[in-house]
Amino acid sequence: MPGSSGADIRTLRPGSPAPQQSVSGLALEELAEIELQRDEEAAAALGTVRRPLVAPSAGPDPALSMNHPFYDVARHGILQVAGEDRLGRRVVTFSCCRMPPSHELNHRRLLEYLKYTLDQYVESDYIIVYFHHGLNSRNKPSLGWLQSAYKEFDRRYKKNLKALYVVHPTNFIKVLWNILRPLISHKFGKKVTYFNYLSELHEHLKFDQLIVPPEVQRHDEKLRDLHAGRLPPPAKTPPPRPPLPTQQFGVSLQYLKDKNRGELIPPVMRFTVTYLRERGLRTEGLFRRSASVQTVREIQRLYNQGKPVNFDDYGDIHVPAVILKTFLRELPQPLLTFEAYEQILGITSVESSLRVTCCRQILQSLPGHNYAVLSYLMGFLHEVSQESIFNKMNSSNLACVFGLNLIWPSQGASSLSALVPLNLFTELLIEYYGKVFSSRQAQRELGAGGAPADGQGGPCPPDGPAAGLTRPPMPPRPLTVAGRPL
Repeated sequence: MPGSSGADIRTLRPGSPAPQQSVSGLALEELAEIELQRDEEAAAALGTVRRPLVAPSAGPDPALSMNHPFYDVARHGILQVAGEDRLGRRVVTFSCCRMPPSHELNHRRLLEYLKYTLDQYVESDYIIVYFHHGLNSRNKPSLGWLQSAYKEFDRRYKKNLKALYVVHPTNFIKVLWNILRPLISHKFGKKVTYFNYLSELHEHLKFDQLIVPPEVQRHDEKLRDLHAGRLPPPAKTPPPRPPLPTQQFGVSLQYLKDKNRGELIPPVMRFTVTYLRERGLRTEGLFRRSASVQTVREIQRLYNQGKPVNFDDYGDIHVPAVILKTFLRELPQPLLTFEAYEQILGITSVESSLRVTCCRQILQSLPGHNYAVLSYLMGFLHEVSQESIFNKMNSSNLACVFGLNLIWPSQGASSLSALVPLNLFTELLIEYYGKVFSSRQAQRELGAGGAPADGQGGPCPPDGPAAGLTRPPMPPRPLTVAGRPL
């Protein structure tokens, strides 16, 4: 049925009331990146990922002259005018699979070309068909660009747009609507309809006139086969069982410790942190940029096979940053553990002046190994935040990027409402690193049974951390050189 999808995208109709607690744009950006990566993994499992590193040519358009004012953009075939729908309204299609990598396409020119094209039809009723398949981490415009683009389309463009058909929507679209929600009116939101399959367009359009890229048609066939039970459900390929002796991703901290002579800090984390500390602390937008799934998978394969990785070979300081986040996200259990999830959600109900103490109390319930790795990571992120005048990544921004990679529920994914407390907790760990991870302070405030020494109960909610838990021995702090963790 149009409008329905596995992502339950109908619940995010633009213009609907926003949640009571606002979620920062940066947190939603990180969530969008995660969902986009999942989309790519699902497409890979379906066998619909294009291996070429450039977008396929749409074929020569006999009507397109090299003298066209937007030939540099138009030649890709991203936009097509595809006849009329059954009510005689002009149809314009936008195909994400035709978009080349971002460094090969001027997105400002793309916006101008879109307006140039629509200018020819906006005086009459028209519709847009958006083929979402093919959008990936290499070719997607920035979310800031999407926001500014929406603002540039004034009432003249929106008035006569009678329908926006989104074909093959995913959870990325769900997150995107939440990012754009403050800008999108309820009236415009009512024009959006979602279609899971191409066949659902038949009753609305003259399908024989519609220009559907072959990649989109093949993806649609794969989805139909999947729905009919002719393919196994797409899933992330688990590491070999038993894992390789050199396996680094998707295995537990204990496994990594056992295979690395008792070393507490996982090699991937140590290598990436060391590289970024030496070369990336002042890089603007550190941890905010994405990397291609192919590059990430190649590096994972090298690490898992015990082969050396030289990040200099990739020429992009953001690659090791993505690898660090990927390592955290693929742990079998989050670094902050499943058990701490509900405890952390209660941080927003704690009085502001007591939140740091509550954070320390929560961390006492962590296994010693998790605590040591978390302390190492937060110490590094605190260093990154200290350079925010250059890298623009203060503790709040870093928390938005890392919160979802440190903690998630044992079942399903974190809800949008959970982002606020998860990111607040992470921000406190980064901003007050010295206080949160002070062993002596924690020991003074907490008794051996995990409750404060005075026995009066801690600052966290009653059903929160340390309720009936025994505090493990405090782990040793990472070795330091010149005040910096190794």
